[in-house]
Amino acid sequence: MSKYDEVKREVLDSGIWLAEHGYLGELTSGGNISVRLPGEDVVAITPSGRSYFSLEPDDICVIDLDLQPIQGSLAPSIESGVHIGIYKSRTDVNAIVHTHQPYANTLAIINKPIPALFDEITVEIGHEVAIVPYAYSGSAELVSNVIAKLGNACHCYLIQNHGALCFGASMKRAMKNAELLEHVAQIYCQALATGEEINLLPPSAIEYFAEMRKTRFE
Repeated sequence: MSKYDEVKREVLDSGIWLAEHGYLGELTSGGNISVRLPGEDVVAITPSGRSYFSLEPDDICVIDLDLQPIQGSLAPSIESGVHIGIYKSRTDVNAIVHTHQPYANTLAIINKPIPALFDEITVEIGHEVAIVPYAYSGSAELVSNVIAKLGNACHCYLIQNHGALCFGASMKRAMKNAELLEHVAQIYCQALATGEEINLLPPSAIEYFAEMRKTRFE
């Protein structure tokens, strides 16, 4: 038994659920997932290039915030640097899912951020799902590009020509945000396809929900 067993199981179970529901690949990894352990500078993260259905809890990697291995025989995700960069920059984040969900990715390839469209989305995710400029997977440039966007305090981002990043104070919250993101991305894609004007939330509502989020996610 290890003190990391529970969190490794949480990461794997979350990956399987996301893969089963079309957010990640089924035969390939198609994304990556991590959790920061409470009170420790330690992260449990999925290994690189493996189907979630082929993994056991012991295959989940445990690393520190310097990317040094603590537990696990497989190589951690190639995007480990992005996860660590987020954890170092955002103390409110304790779980991250990087997905390749279809509607969010549709917007990622047309370089279209998602503005404030609905009350619930704005409260849970923030005022904008911003676009992170493209860079090679696993590159220092991609880490820098992601970190540069984190100051808006939102919980979802689109990486240009790549995928989505969804955060949360817990894995449950991060997965909920991934689901909310796909929901609003689908509606936004359909609305854009009509060619009609997109009605955004009024600035007063955006300010109201921004104040609400300050206490909601403390």
